[in-house]
Amino acid sequence: MEKLVAILILFSLVIAMPRVHAQGSDPEKIWFQNICQGKERVTQLHFYIQDALGGPNATVWEVSKSTITSISPTSFGQVRVLDDLITAGPDRNSSKLGWAQGLITFADMKESALNMNINLVFTAGKYNGSTLCILGRNPILNKNRELPVVGGTGVFRMARGYSISNTYSYDSILNYGVLEYTVYVSHVHKSTLAIV
Repeated sequence: MEKLVAILILFSLVIAMPRVHAQGSDPEKIWFQNICQGKERVTQLHFYIQDALGGPNATVWEVSKSTITSISPTSFGQVRVLDDLITAGPDRNSSKLGWAQGLITFADMKESALNMNINLVFTAGKYNGSTLCILGRNPILNKNRELPVVGGTGVFRMARGYSISNTYSYDSILNYGVLEYTVYVSHVHKSTLAIV
């Protein structure tokens, strides 16, 4: 009987050692286990996107259109790329936080709505080097527009959540808009990382 107990103890140690070693040596695995165990936090971000649709310093450019775009009341089939400045306040000279880069497609024949694939690239502040990805339908004539946050990198790796945006201001002479964004995102926070 003592021999059986000794064998079982030895067998248990042999099985447990690779698991402990793997968890202790692989920070990526530890991070992923934490997200699976609910060790996340919710972060609220608030910022403005400077949308220059025309002029010599335009940040939004048409790259393609369909044969019906010019006669469509919703610009159906038009594809644009953008590289818009993200700022802390509505003034274009306020603190620069990063860039909104991506693709927008006019994808509704009946209503003015965009299909958006936007990466928020943070280049300043505590989220410097991190990104968030917003992907979804944007009914641009609605006052408040909700779009899903489907991922991110850096601090926001595997983020999920949503954004609420609205048009803060629009100057039709300059063809310049300011978009206000509030983003709620769930992500693993570094302070919760631990070996489990």
